Amino acid sequence: MEFEIWWLLGIPVFFGLGWIAARVDINQLISESRSLPRGYFKGLNFLLNEQPDKAIDAFIEIVKLDPETAELHFALGNLFRRRGETERAIRVHQNLLARPDLAQEHRLHAQYELGQDYLKAGLLDRAEESFNLLTGTQYGAQAGRALLEIYQREKEWMRAIEAAQALQESGAGGRQKEIAQFYCELAQDELVDGHLETAMQLLEKALTNDRNSVRATMLLGDVHLAKGDVEAALQVWRRVEQQSVPHVALVAQRLMDGYRAVGRAQEGVNLLRSYLAEASSIDLLEVVFKAVLELDGVDATNQLVSDELRRTPTLLGLDKLIEARLMNVAPEMHSELSVIKNLIHGYTQKLARYQCSHCGFKARQFYWQCPGCSRWETYPPRRTEELNVMN
Repeated sequence: MEFEIWWLLGIPVFFGLGWIAARVDINQLISESRSLPRGYFKGLNFLLNEQPDKAIDAFIEIVKLDPETAELHFALGNLFRRRGETERAIRVHQNLLARPDLAQEHRLHAQYELGQDYLKAGLLDRAEESFNLLTGTQYGAQAGRALLEIYQREKEWMRAIEAAQALQESGAGGRQKEIAQFYCELAQDELVDGHLETAMQLLEKALTNDRNSVRATMLLGDVHLAKGDVEAALQVWRRVEQQSVPHVALVAQRLMDGYRAVGRAQEGVNLLRSYLAEASSIDLLEVVFKAVLELDGVDATNQLVSDELRRTPTLLGLDKLIEARLMNVAPEMHSELSVIKNLIHGYTQKLARYQCSHCGFKARQFYWQCPGCSRWETYPPRRTEELNVMN
């Protein structure tokens, strides 16, 4: 009984303490609100009335009077940038940097945000200049990543390599795969220009950074082929199997053409069929399909596609099976089967696409760098329907 009375007596005390705390918080809030400059509310009013230019002018006046409002400008500038109003964002951050009494921490922040504004606006030279000013500062790593993006956009691959290496050395994460891709870009240009030795040296650097770089291996085989050494090219292309079996589909046509060129087409077909048995792929099936049809005839081709469709049932595979059947069908059935083939083929064209694993961007051809999100090696070497069947 005494315990219950004690609690009853304590209720008014707790209520009183809560009322006092609430009054303190309210008074503090009122006090802080009164301390805010009138321009703050004026700027908010302009924003609510969708008059951002006048809001910016109002906020600039606040900053002149009170440096503590710099954070408000950063928020406002970021808002404009996200909305695509880069000119307004640039104006906000330029005005901050123009203040001689701005704290160093805020100055570095404003410089970084200004670089982001320029980058969003596509003013890459100005963005690069802004980010370079941040080297060695607390924003060095962020600026380095932005510079890496700029060099990739401008296709300045050597500078991209240097930027990626600088990021690695600063402890900002490994960039070996990207560096290997940059070397591949350089090597591909040299290969097109006929500078084969230079291309080979660049590809060796690519493989030094990423020994599992399928692209570097494929290009290295291309260099040997350009030199006229088909056997060496075949030897290099076969290394793709050791790097990534699914990627064999990307080099299958090269291999088949190479074996045909050296008079060992049947050996090439047998090799590709062994790859197909290990890793089903509609692209690989397409190459084997044509080769078997050429070397072994229609019946062998029908059997090949039938076996593959049983193993991996897909509409893409069914499309190939009907194509094979049309080569050896009775005349009275040819018309009907052709109609079915056209219907299925029209639908499978939507499924026969590669899809970025990061942003979902779909494309008819395989890309090493996604056109959507610009990330490297995010495309699996299989079509979307095949991936769905596997999952």
